[in-house]
Amino acid sequence: MDSFFQSQSSFQSQSSASTWSYESLKNFRQISPTVQSHLKLVYLTLCCALAASAVGAYLHILWNIGGLLTMLGCFGSIAWLFSVPTYEERKRFGLLMAAALFEGASVGPLIKLAIDFDPSILLTAFVGTALAFGCFSAAAIIARRREYLYLGGLLSSGLSILLWLQFAASIFGHSTATFKVELYFGLLIFLGYMVFDTQEIIERAHCGDLDYVKHALTLFTDFVAVLVRILIIMLKNASDKSEEKQRKKRS
Repeated sequence: MDSFFQSQSSFQSQSSASTWSYESLKNFRQISPTVQSHLKLVYLTLCCALAASAVGAYLHILWNIGGLLTMLGCFGSIAWLFSVPTYEERKRFGLLMAAALFEGASVGPLIKLAIDFDPSILLTAFVGTALAFGCFSAAAIIARRREYLYLGGLLSSGLSILLWLQFAASIFGHSTATFKVELYFGLLIFLGYMVFDTQEIIERAHCGDLDYVKHALTLFTDFVAVLVRILIIMLKNASDKSEEKQRKKRS
């Protein structure tokens, strides 16, 4: 009996030690100093890309430049970035900023719509996206190495399903139900990609891939994809509420 209670107490101590605590949040022993400095550079570059996209959105608000040309410019800048050797860091950084600028201008019509409808919606959507990005990235960094990499197959399958849904909707026509499914399902997929891409970047850095520009581009794509979907959801909910208020006033 004594041995049984000793084994139970040792099991409880091991399980309590394996749970998260405040000290575990500061434990980065699984991440080498080189990878930590690489992550700092990646997130700093990401902040610069987000600032460039904000400039692009502002330019669209001023001169209405967002559209097909800016989208093509974004794709062209990304393709050019991947063709430039990694040792030309300044050129690749400039191409990333250009791609972020064009992306911000492409999303500019949606941002202008949100500002015209209610500026607080844009601020709330951005803060919510930033909080979600910070939480999911922190979860991926603090977790054990390669713990979330299994999500890659599930997320790829979900993304292919989302593409097929959009393809079918373009042929048979969009409906409110399919639009909601695409919107919320896409949001769930890209939230998962925030976790997966962060851990993949850490593993690639451990293997010697320290291309911070490419890694910042990956996280920037996830951030914009989540921001756009959250903004659309909030705009739709706000418009539905305003329509209900107008109906009540008329009745």
